[in-house]
Amino acid sequence: MKELDLILKNIKNKELLPIYFFQGDEPYFIDAALKAFENGVLSEEEKAFDQTVVYGKETTYTDVLSLARQFPMMGSRQVIILKEAQDIVMTDNDATALKLYTENPPETTLLVVGHKYKKIDARKAFVKNLSQKKMLFVSIKLRDYEVPRWIEQQLKKNGLQAKPSVVELLAQYLGTDLSRIVNELQKLKLILKDGSVLDEKIIETHIGISKDFNVFELIRALGTKDEAGAFRIAHFIGKTPKNNPFPMMMMSLYNFFSNLIMYHTMAGQSPQVLASTLSVNQYFLKDYAAAARMYNLKHCTRVISVLREIDLKFKGLGAVNMTEEELLKEMVYKILHINAYKVAT
Repeated sequence: MKELDLILKNIKNKELLPIYFFQGDEPYFIDAALKAFENGVLSEEEKAFDQTVVYGKETTYTDVLSLARQFPMMGSRQVIILKEAQDIVMTDNDATALKLYTENPPETTLLVVGHKYKKIDARKAFVKNLSQKKMLFVSIKLRDYEVPRWIEQQLKKNGLQAKPSVVELLAQYLGTDLSRIVNELQKLKLILKDGSVLDEKIIETHIGISKDFNVFELIRALGTKDEAGAFRIAHFIGKTPKNNPFPMMMMSLYNFFSNLIMYHTMAGQSPQVLASTLSVNQYFLKDYAAAARMYNLKHCTRVISVLREIDLKFKGLGAVNMTEEELLKEMVYKILHINAYKVAT
């Protein structure tokens, strides 16, 4: 959520709107914002009298707004925080009460609402009021290609650095679960000194991601047609399916060879243009250049077909009792021998 940093700054400076309504499919940003309001607006003494935290399963919007219209007991402002608002079944009375409240919210109340995983109907009058007054904030899930950049930003905030390959490795194995990513990075911050540069050894030791046997090493081996290396990595990955989710690996392979197709069609473009179009760090262009020498455009399209075939077999179509290791080895063989392999039509 792009406004989060500004909101955190405004909380620190006590420059606050009367209402903050957070909604969207990315829970991390909403949780981070609500935690900041819960901890950063009132003093500990004021919280005892003038801060109320309620949960959607235990209340209604009408009840929450009734609290919000009360006057603070001790200071000049009370804080009402509604968490898990998505659990409230909104009635017509709730919608009407929210419409009236958002038209003229009291200055003595800060109302914060967290509505996670989905959005409120934008056609409702109170949603239009919130939007017009810039009190509505949408938390959107990061796309896969946006996660590495976000990890870099979090590392910087934690006083750490990392090689591009390590950032990509973290993004691959931690996925788009931002809360999990933050927890892992905070563990590293506790262990490492400020300014430390993460490398594959640190990631293997403290997070458990193998520096030698991971999908990026598999892609590199396939890209250079290192047959022995590719089969060795496939064997290890196949033995540790919990650490190497098959669907995530297939997605990474599909993205690489799809990008390789674009790389071929953009011959002669600058590294900046290539990196931007492929949504990768320029650091990885050397891997595409190496793979392009091994796989021409026609071969790349055949590889995509192989990946689709293996993905279908993983889902139980056309394969009988094949293990993940067997599927990986079949995939590796067919990709490495793509010149001779004819894709079934």
